[in-house]
Amino acid sequence: MGLSDSFGPVRVAIVGTGNIAELAHIPALRAQGERVAVVAAVDVDAERLESFQTAHDIPAGYRSLGPMLDLEKPDLVHVCTPPSLHVDTVVRCLEAGAWVLVEKPPCLSLAEFDRIEAAERDGGPYASVVFQHRFGSGARHLAQLIADDALGKPLVAVCQTTWYRDDAYFDVPWRGDWAAEGGGPTMGHGIHQMDLLLSLLGEWTEVRAMAGTLARDVRTEDVSMAVVRFANGAMASIVNSVLSPREESYVRIDFTGGTVELTHLYGYGNSHWRYTPAPHVTTGVWHPPDEDVHSSHTAQLPHLLDAMARGERPPVSGRAGRETLELVTGLYRSAFTGQPVRREQLGPDDPFYHRLDGGPT
Repeated sequence: MGLSDSFGPVRVAIVGTGNIAELAHIPALRAQGERVAVVAAVDVDAERLESFQTAHDIPAGYRSLGPMLDLEKPDLVHVCTPPSLHVDTVVRCLEAGAWVLVEKPPCLSLAEFDRIEAAERDGGPYASVVFQHRFGSGARHLAQLIADDALGKPLVAVCQTTWYRDDAYFDVPWRGDWAAEGGGPTMGHGIHQMDLLLSLLGEWTEVRAMAGTLARDVRTEDVSMAVVRFANGAMASIVNSVLSPREESYVRIDFTGGTVELTHLYGYGNSHWRYTPAPHVTTGVWHPPDEDVHSSHTAQLPHLLDAMARGERPPVSGRAGRETLELVTGLYRSAFTGQPVRREQLGPDDPFYHRLDGGPT
């Protein structure tokens, strides 16, 4: 069911009041002005919850999800908890009739994602994943050029998330653990750049990968590398690392008509893109968009609110929300089995469908 703006602001609740809620979700909601009203927050930590409410003038606070859903009946819930709590929280919100915006990774496995999809209903509510890099003006401009065949055929791509996280970063109990976080930098860090790559190049068909734990005291990997073949014939190399002192997020796609590159760290604007025409191209096709929309939660949220108003599936939900988790799953399966993995192998009969290290659930 759509939520027309004529019936007042969208009632929003935030579940989990840690850094990502503070630094990303609150600014995105405030940027919507009177279109939204943050009516409640939920956190098991009473002191943190009270501080969050006071800082952001949120009238109601709850220590658990159920009473909040029963009493506040929010239209939209932002799920900002640790990853292991995502699936149960999202499903309960959907079953209560609330739409959901869930932080990455959306859940810990394809099996869990299918539980989320099963709880959705035609016309809403739906669950959308925070993959904000799709929504910056540069990425949207490039996606349109690709759709218009203005750059020619995509051929070769590079996708690198080379970040640095020291040992202290992993002191948080749920980090670096398969059961709590779902994976290492492939799942928790590089997933953003990989999602952007998939949004531009489309369906992947085959992945061959390696992963290792080289320097951090974690159960998961701290670095992974992969080569990926896409349905359109393009091939990409992917690196995900938390061991790289000079941090960088980098995506490059070579088309028959030129090269497009994006170099940034945690978010980009128009100035972070570079276009190099092929030698035979005399007229450039890359023209920076008039509006400079940075990739952010603030850029993504209006698209979700528009879909809610229309009662339509929002961006990065359903099939579009699942595709990046499929690539992550395929990458881990290839790394741990030493075999190439095709997309169609990742079904309920495969152990990696249920857990990303292929272990018992």
